[in-house]
Amino acid sequence: MRVLALYLPQFHRFDENDQWWGEGYTEWTAVKSAKPLYKGHIQPRVPMGGDYYDLSDQEAAALSKQAELAREYGIYGFVFYHYYFKGQKLMELPAEILLRHKEIDLKYCLDWANETWTRAWYGRMEDVLIRQEYGDKKDWKEHFDYLIQFFKDERYIKIDNKPVLCIYRTFDIEHLDKMRAYFEERAREEGFDGIYLIGGRVAERLDDRNLCDAWYYFEPGYSLKRSLTPFGTFCYNASTAIRGAVNTVFKTQILERRIPIRRIYDSILSREYGKNEYPGLIARWDNTPRRGYKGLVYTGGSPELFGDALCKLSRKIDKDSFLFINAWNEWGEGAMLEADEAEGYAYLQKVKEANDGQ
Repeated sequence: MRVLALYLPQFHRFDENDQWWGEGYTEWTAVKSAKPLYKGHIQPRVPMGGDYYDLSDQEAAALSKQAELAREYGIYGFVFYHYYFKGQKLMELPAEILLRHKEIDLKYCLDWANETWTRAWYGRMEDVLIRQEYGDKKDWKEHFDYLIQFFKDERYIKIDNKPVLCIYRTFDIEHLDKMRAYFEERAREEGFDGIYLIGGRVAERLDDRNLCDAWYYFEPGYSLKRSLTPFGTFCYNASTAIRGAVNTVFKTQILERRIPIRRIYDSILSREYGKNEYPGLIARWDNTPRRGYKGLVYTGGSPELFGDALCKLSRKIDKDSFLFINAWNEWGEGAMLEADEAEGYAYLQKVKEANDGQ
């Protein structure tokens, strides 16, 4: 079982964030301002040693430290979110810094997070910040010309001499067949045997076209929307509606969405995975730093429960398969393997134990 951790490259200042969210905004802004919403709710989460790192550091201090921790605790590699909008790149700097620092021993690949950006964090889906469009062959060429520098990196993850490219929402790309064919042609010209395309299985829709080599399950959204038991779905929807009504009537701000993390784990572990289907998993989840009382907390989680799920998954899938963990550092969603002051390195330790036990 090769553990891949999704990686958010947001922790640095860039012009669009200043414009859309306020001067100097980074993910740490939301993380630091989080408030506890119920008894025992641990907020704000503080990174170990108060290390609010800056990923724009050209010396790559944070990336070097993260790579060392990943090796120590058995993380096979990072999956960097890649934000590309028909020629415009966002949050590209950390991956580019990693590319320049060849001394950092870290396997990685890219995951094209191909969503239109809106103010969804604040419940304003209709307020579009930047729209995702896919263009034609000219645009695909520009995109591939950017990607190839990463594909050629010896550390970049490849399967059968094919660079791995993940795409979060393949169903949004109408001409994915033609785009893929073009990428394949260009990859062969560069000495590869093609592209190994991994599509995301996400909550919104499934892509039934046979255009990907493999699929990864994006958790917890997939299980929450698609594979809870009818009773579990009813309980979740009913409790959410009741808390929402209480907030409306009494002008309170109690957390509206809570669900036991065991239900997500049970769903993930009960699923059968094909040869080219890669399971997903979360260690913990609490996106109230971004969404406040409208957020969602998966309750009852612990390093022990996470470790148990890891071990059970390792027995269900091939030892050469991938497991996608959401995430290494999604601090604004409370979905991180990285150590914090409250629970230390406990979640990373469980990854190490699961690998040692195989």
